[in-house]
Amino acid sequence: MPRPLGELEDAVMSRVWKWNRPVTVREVLEDLQKERSIAYTTVMTVLDNLHQKGWVRREAEGRAYRYEAVSTRAAYAAALMNEAWSQSDNPAAALVAFFGMMSEEQRQSLSDAVRIVQGPETQEPTVPSESAERPERPEPGEAPPENPASAQDRDGR
Repeated sequence: MPRPLGELEDAVMSRVWKWNRPVTVREVLEDLQKERSIAYTTVMTVLDNLHQKGWVRREAEGRAYRYEAVSTRAAYAAALMNEAWSQSDNPAAALVAFFGMMSEEQRQSLSDAVRIVQGPETQEPTVPSESAERPERPEPGEAPPENPASAQDRDGR
């Protein structure tokens, strides 16, 4: 389980995830300095720590490194949720409580995610295919059409 990122680690990783490309210490530093006073060596140390923890990989470029995220922010969030859920002595109750905290938008996202995970074989089609045969329906008072399989059984074949 990933340990939750600290405040500065999260600020750095947020940029790495958002930019979704290899970044330099200088790029992260310049963006962070728009919000706070921070030293180059501090950002370098944070990125080095994130590398040691396995959050980023790095590749040498001259005398510096370019850092790239190993996984996505979504994967990080999922790992945190999974860890919290697995720590519960009553996972079903924890899920019910969690779902109760969700906004309507979050519940819709959950429904969408469940549909994706279940895959197309478990989903009902939303629009009937034009080539699909529709079963014949009898008129009121009329007997239903006979199933050919039942006719074979009745005739002993």
